[in-house]
Amino acid sequence: LELKRMSVSREHRGRGLARALCREVLAFARARGHGAVVLSTSVVQVAAQRLYEGQGFRRVGASYPSLLGTLLNFQIFQYRCDLGDGIK
Repeated sequence: LELKRMSVSREHRGRGLARALCREVLAFARARGHGAVVLSTSVVQVAAQRLYEGQGFRRVGASYPSLLGTLLNFQIFQYRCDLGDGIK
């Protein structure tokens, strides 16, 4: 299962909503038999990296989105959270 574009508006940050959303996504995927959840985030989204790593995701790759990204050292990190014995 791929998690795409999770976001909490600025005025609601710092209340644990992102952690709760992330836990819900993992529970949803696990309940439906998925073996893992994958996502991508950028090098500048340090808070997102900490959130995902704190929820059990591990970084499994990195890439540059374009030649300009390479020149600016702007990386996209790929993350994966294995859910155990999913069947998909």
